Amino acid sequence: MVSDEDLQSITEAVGYHDTSRTFTVRTLVDFFLLAALHEWKSFRHGADVAKMYGLPTFHYSTVSKKAKEVPYEVMKRLFALVVSKCNRQTRRSLRFPKALRVVDSTTVTVGKNRLTWAPYHGERSGVNMHVAYSPEQQMPSDIVEVGLRHDGPIGEQLTDVQSVLVEDRAYFKIERLDRFVKQKQPFVIRMKDNVEIHQKKSLKHLSSSSSSIVADFTYQLGTKQCRSKKRHRVVIFQDANGHDIRVVTNVLEASAEKIAEMYQARWTVEVFFRWIKQYLNVPTLFGTSEDAVYNQLFAAFIAYVLLRWLYHRTEKRTTSSLTFLSFVRRFFSGQLPLEWKSEMAAVLFEYARIYGKSMPNFG
Repeated sequence: MVSDEDLQSITEAVGYHDTSRTFTVRTLVDFFLLAALHEWKSFRHGADVAKMYGLPTFHYSTVSKKAKEVPYEVMKRLFALVVSKCNRQTRRSLRFPKALRVVDSTTVTVGKNRLTWAPYHGERSGVNMHVAYSPEQQMPSDIVEVGLRHDGPIGEQLTDVQSVLVEDRAYFKIERLDRFVKQKQPFVIRMKDNVEIHQKKSLKHLSSSSSSIVADFTYQLGTKQCRSKKRHRVVIFQDANGHDIRVVTNVLEASAEKIAEMYQARWTVEVFFRWIKQYLNVPTLFGTSEDAVYNQLFAAFIAYVLLRWLYHRTEKRTTSSLTFLSFVRRFFSGQLPLEWKSEMAAVLFEYARIYGKSMPNFG
């Protein structure tokens, strides 16, 4: 997927010069990908089993030192490159007039003495990963890594006027809404419960008796001290538990039901966070430095993207159906159906033939 030339271009752009002849940046990337996929417990564990997966023999202190030495910007740029290549080959039909860009964050915490540079609260330390996720591609498209700061300002780095921005109330801010309208950034954002509304104007809405829509209006939002300069559309709908959900949007051409569906697509990123934490070893941080931690975390996201790519490409060629979760479980237990094994091998062979690359041994 990524050539040695690609990786060299990235390291040069970051300003890192790889002087090692045995444990290179490429080896570090492969180590962290394998660690995520096979749930290795530590640098020591990885060094003990590395030879089984085609990695060279090395002492665990070697990989620990390398993870701390390589700027994590290398792994972050590598993630962006892999995403761009996979997304060009994974196209799905849109359920909405415009692609959705779901933004949310996940927190990885450890004991307070593990990451002294990233204090959390109490006896914990940790980092936040803010992710822009594409429900259509079923992949993350962008990531911003931070300490545990407020979500709102970070969300500014994940906007994209080509997509509808879907966010929870942690990213809600009245000034942002006015600015998004001016910038022509489409959005569907959940409102905070205490936001005041003024000068209600009802929109024409014909809903069926089974519709979850409670109201569809335009308002000015906020108090006299902080009120939106523009009118914004607010859709109120009920969730599966009968609770009212208020979302604000500047998407006027879609029905209220479609707006509610757009917001409910936000659940896909929650499922993604839960999946990578459960299956890609994210809560187990091997190193303690900033570079070591983010190298490992970005590698886990890369592993997910590669698994998704392989699943999508193979799924198109098979007649039997497997969910992504079932595919991953059977893939690593060696229990994939014969048809899936055959077609997956064909996908990898075709990729290697077209791009002239050998495939690493990921188990």
